[in-house]
Amino acid sequence: MCLSKIVPLVILLLAGALAAGAPDVVAAEDAAAYGPELEGFEYPWPVSYFAFTSQGESMRMAYMDVKPTAAPNGNTIVLFHGKNFCAATWEGSIATLREAGFRVIAVDQIGFCKSTKPAHYQFTFQQLAANTHALLASLDIGHAIVMGHSMGGMLGMRYAMMYADTVDRLVLVDPIGLEDWKEKGVPWQSVDAWHQAELKTTADSIRNYQRATYYAGTWDAKYERWVQMLAGLYRGPGRDIVAWNAALVDDMVLTQPVFYEFEKISVPVLLIIGDKDNTAVGKNLAPPEIRATLGNYPLLGKQAVARMPRAQLIEFADLGHAPQIQAPDVFHQALLGALKK
Repeated sequence: MCLSKIVPLVILLLAGALAAGAPDVVAAEDAAAYGPELEGFEYPWPVSYFAFTSQGESMRMAYMDVKPTAAPNGNTIVLFHGKNFCAATWEGSIATLREAGFRVIAVDQIGFCKSTKPAHYQFTFQQLAANTHALLASLDIGHAIVMGHSMGGMLGMRYAMMYADTVDRLVLVDPIGLEDWKEKGVPWQSVDAWHQAELKTTADSIRNYQRATYYAGTWDAKYERWVQMLAGLYRGPGRDIVAWNAALVDDMVLTQPVFYEFEKISVPVLLIIGDKDNTAVGKNLAPPEIRATLGNYPLLGKQAVARMPRAQLIEFADLGHAPQIQAPDVFHQALLGALKK
């Protein structure tokens, strides 16, 4: 059997053992090592690249442009991934949306996944929004629905404020940034300190965090693919630049809140919350008494929609930070129902 078939088989067997709760399973640290632009990890649809110059550097942004399989409904939906996600992790949503007639653009932001990892870049949500707007302009997409998950929700909010005339609707899936962690007591730390923390990333650390936060303490074999996707970046030859870009993003997320601007989001908003989510950036750095107050998503969701001029809230009582992966049928039924209104 060739190596390309052995590696996925190892991952699949590992995932099954983990899902069954096997106590003595050792993480497949040598299962796969990917290049700094996720070379070696296959996306579910063909990947294209948008080449441009930003901050004096040549960049290329990876994206999938997936056409509808049903009769086109005339709508394009642009997907923004979270910090620990890639365009590929939208796989289930893309398949569902194209079957409903949507054209889907799933982007890897600069610094992530299959896109450029610059050594020197001032990461801002405004810059990432401008990069994405330029990509859509290159595709002659003048308006679209924007759907952002996790950090992609923070980016989606900034995008909707900057380019309101081009956004038909904003869908936020468990967005981070519904509170200002720094103001609540999460201490600042340097990019160098974030970098050292990111260098400690392993399959085990990814899996443990995702189990506790993304999937409400549960685990399923299907989640392991996304663990190994991220862990493979940290096993590969680009480990340091991957960790450095992640550290720059950590700093951006903690120091550039959108929390104070919800009232400025003029487009219609659909906020989807898994009530078991407890994500809060830098929570582990905060004192225990402060840590316990962070990431209260049932409360944060209600407070956010009360401040947004045109917002609707959907809550899933038993789901965590990634409801589109944890319970795709439930999530997509609710999403499509809301988009039809």
